[in-house]
Amino acid sequence: MNSTASEPVITARGLRKAYKTTVALDNASFSIPSGRIVGLIGPNGAGKTTALKAILGLTSVEGELSVLGRDPRLHRDELMNDICFIADVAVLPRWLKVREAIDFVAGVHPRFDRARCERFLANTKLQPKQRVRELSKGMIVQLHLALVMAIDARILVLDEPTLGLDILYRKEFYQRLLEDYFDEQKTIIVTTHQVEEIEHILSDVMFIRDGRIVLDADMDDVGQRYTELLVNADQLETARALKPIDERSLTFGKTVMLFDGVPRTQLSTLGETRSPGLADLFVAIMKGTYA
Repeated sequence: MNSTASEPVITARGLRKAYKTTVALDNASFSIPSGRIVGLIGPNGAGKTTALKAILGLTSVEGELSVLGRDPRLHRDELMNDICFIADVAVLPRWLKVREAIDFVAGVHPRFDRARCERFLANTKLQPKQRVRELSKGMIVQLHLALVMAIDARILVLDEPTLGLDILYRKEFYQRLLEDYFDEQKTIIVTTHQVEEIEHILSDVMFIRDGRIVLDADMDDVGQRYTELLVNADQLETARALKPIDERSLTFGKTVMLFDGVPRTQLSTLGETRSPGLADLFVAIMKGTYA
């Protein structure tokens, strides 16, 4: 990632993790600056979870790894003071009371601000004695947001956080996170399959495939580097000569090609150009014929 504004909060060089018959991380290297929102995106089994576990000090890996200036393999307890980890926000024990959830987080995270959490909840319909089984999905999202936003962590790690939620609640979660939690002192790392829903909040993106980081860039660079071309029928062979990284056919005989590093001014003579969506770019790179 091309950022000179701040020192990296996470640096990884040559990470490798192998199981009996599987290589989960294969010489993975990346650097994440402070004050960024990073999407770690890849298919199941690509190495996302292993990478997160390494950052959190939950699994041993080969290679160099520094998180907030410490090796998480040696200093996990210290690092957890500055890191918050959240998985699927739709999953909470159904018997748990709102008050008990607050008590639990207050007991396990030293940076939890109970007063801030309660101020957030005061603007909702949540009551301390309510159990999770009595809450709507939207209320569960509000509870999770209250807990997360009350933790003054430098790094927030979200692993498929909205997996069990409807689209309206997924959007609410990310929007509130962006508006009420994120600032230039915090770094957010999020993994998800729902690429389109986080694209607008990301400052940086990493694609991981077969344990390798195959794309590591800030979103501005992605927009400048990649171009999608709706090719004029009489320009197909000319466009193919420029070596697109992906090509797909649309209805009515139209063809769309994706180019890496080809000047947009050059492509504009061959058809209609536009910036690709992150989901389309992801599909092209995950085919395995590129990068």
